[in-house]
Amino acid sequence: MPRAYPEEFRRRAVELARQRERPVSQIAAELGIAQSALHRWIRQADLDEGRRDDGLTTEERAELVRLRRANRQLEMENEILKRAAAFFARENVLPK
Repeated sequence: MPRAYPEEFRRRAVELARQRERPVSQIAAELGIAQSALHRWIRQADLDEGRRDDGLTTEERAELVRLRRANRQLEMENEILKRAAAFFARENVLPK
């Protein structure tokens, strides 16, 4: 899924905010982004860099998405196998 803003733009915005030379609201306005977006980027950068531990890093989030997708695939395959087993069980029970 493409991101609305390039990673380099996000990284640079976080760096500007961390310098604390201007308020986050002013930096966000100058960059043309929502203040809440900049706060989310800062929080995610802190998680990725180990400054915080109250959420998922970008890598962990990507792994979670991948695992959920794989789980859905396995559940669908399991359901198909159950239906196939029931079908073949009925075929073998019918008198010929």
